[in-house]
Amino acid sequence: MLASRPKQHVLRVLRRSHTSSSPDSSSPTPSSSPSSSWIHLRSVLLVVASSSSSSSSSSSPISTNRGHLQSPWSRKRRKHAVQPKQWRSLFDEDGRLCDGGVKFLKKVRSGGVHPSLRAEVWTFLLGVYDLKSSKEERDAVKTKNRKEYEKLRKQCQETYKLREKTTEINKICESDSKDDCTDGGEVIDQSSPENQTDSVKLDEVGDGNEIACKSESESSDSDSSEECDGTGPEKTTQESDTTSSNTEGKTINPHKSESFATWQRIIRLDAIRANDEWIVYTPSQAAVDSAKAHELAESVCLKDYTHLEACRIFHAARLVSILEAYALYDSEIGYCQGMSDLLSPIISVVEDDSEAFWCFVGFMKKARHNFRLDEVGIRRQLNIVSKIIKGKDSHLYRHLEEMQAEDCFFVYRMVVVLFRRELNFEQTLCLWEVMWADQTAIRAGITKSGWGKMRLRAPPTDDLLLYAIAACVLQRRKQIIEKYSSMDEILRECNSMAGHLDVWKLLDDAHDLVVTLHDKI
Repeated sequence: MLASRPKQHVLRVLRRSHTSSSPDSSSPTPSSSPSSSWIHLRSVLLVVASSSSSSSSSSSPISTNRGHLQSPWSRKRRKHAVQPKQWRSLFDEDGRLCDGGVKFLKKVRSGGVHPSLRAEVWTFLLGVYDLKSSKEERDAVKTKNRKEYEKLRKQCQETYKLREKTTEINKICESDSKDDCTDGGEVIDQSSPENQTDSVKLDEVGDGNEIACKSESESSDSDSSEECDGTGPEKTTQESDTTSSNTEGKTINPHKSESFATWQRIIRLDAIRANDEWIVYTPSQAAVDSAKAHELAESVCLKDYTHLEACRIFHAARLVSILEAYALYDSEIGYCQGMSDLLSPIISVVEDDSEAFWCFVGFMKKARHNFRLDEVGIRRQLNIVSKIIKGKDSHLYRHLEEMQAEDCFFVYRMVVVLFRRELNFEQTLCLWEVMWADQTAIRAGITKSGWGKMRLRAPPTDDLLLYAIAACVLQRRKQIIEKYSSMDEILRECNSMAGHLDVWKLLDDAHDLVVTLHDKI
């Protein structure tokens, strides 16, 4: 385990040192590029942890009775979640949310959402549909979004065909030992328009290919001023092409980033080993027909899945489909290990691939800075966690300083995948819903006047996750101060939290911290 390694090595890993040791044997090594330490970091922090999270979840059986929302992990009465009848009553005759969605957000912030409503409600929380939109306007957006998603998937399909065709040509070249490869007596020109997609151009096929793809300006994280430095989030190489073109009025920015082929390979590896915790909560997808699962797997060129049951094959294929489309949509980010952890709960709830994709796009607008090589977003968040702990408990902070852990790198994994490893499936959804409600309130301009209407002590904040992480550490202040004297021990404690957190107590403590420190941080 990571926590058992020497302190110096742990710090080197967390800071992405290029001299860190080789990753765990269960982790893939998809690239030998200069930024392979980034892949190594993902493997250490995200992949190695999967075994411990799986064991902890298996030791705590989860009830399959989800007919009510009483929280089995909560030590106190949970506030009521938004119920189907309440949800319907929040709309007027035109299908608009009454009072701009203030009452709706208040209810989500205090109690979450009934499972049967999540697929519909999340489209509002994640910005797929505007809070003030009518049903007619949402239908128009849905149609437009579906067409764009289908176009992205078509581009992915074209890469499969082009790669297969080039592979066949290469085999012919090798067997014939010819300098010029021909097909039916004619030289194959891969640069010709008929051998390219609309906005995807593969200069080479395989590990060294480069891809030029659409990256819409709205996909950039405009909420973090640190990200406006023009460098862009990267994972495997930080070179970018300065050329650009225009198709249908939209900017296309070619990027010499990690090859799309490599992204595809990593996506498939992560999709195959995605955990099955969601199965209990998604009966319809758990009962998917084997033929349907295999058909979808073949359509996305997913292989090596024979050891999986049908529902997991289906889930993995959906992960591949949506993550590939996202890699094209946001080419600056592309794909990085950890993103599948964020998408898995979404596709478990939202069964329509197009809507699931746009929910993920909305989610990533806030989470995408977690996947940057320059660490700007991660450093900012760890710094905020550190400030919260310092502002709330100076004694604990001094103890962290003595251990040289005041930078809070021991909560790195919590930040990157938003508590996904520390909470079970249902708890994760509850935390994310409350977090998204805060972000939606801010996006909708529900500020000081809105706080009064919502009658909540804590104002909405974009950083609720960070307050929850700080609350998690503060809940363990006694053992940290009395028992722990090294970074290794704190890391071990953080890794052992899985399955032992009370999500509603965590949120209550986080809101208390927001009330106390929001204006000071």
